Amino acid sequence: MLTRSTVAESSAGAEHMLREALEANGQRFTEQRSAVYRYLLGTDAHPTADDVFTSVRGQLPDISLATVYKSLETLVGCGLAVKLTYGDGSARYDGRTDPHPHARCLDCGAVIDVPGRLDGAALACLGPLPGFAVESYRLELVGHCENCGTDR
Repeated sequence: MLTRSTVAESSAGAEHMLREALEANGQRFTEQRSAVYRYLLGTDAHPTADDVFTSVRGQLPDISLATVYKSLETLVGCGLAVKLTYGDGSARYDGRTDPHPHARCLDCGAVIDVPGRLDGAALACLGPLPGFAVESYRLELVGHCENCGTDR
């Protein structure tokens, strides 16, 4: 199975994975979707749609912001990206789809991956959830990044 790191190293592998996922979900392969997907795989910055648009526009000058939004939602729908949403209505995107924790800066909004992973025993410490079967998790640590200052 291809992982994010091996796919990022191989644009042919990324395109193959994208084509398979799109086809399995009744979607068409487009150069715009491919460019957006390659960008997500190549960054760990958890970009906004505007960030993706700005970067991808360098490769595809005619791409629109609406196309970027639609491409991102298609990738999320096909399981190739994760949409991280926040209470203020903002969203960031992650090309890494395995369950993993994030840290988000309350000042600048930067999101970073937290090394490590919660194992089943850690999740079991949360206590039983009667009538609910946990399949995955989303853990986010919030605070202030070193660029914004930790002196509070």
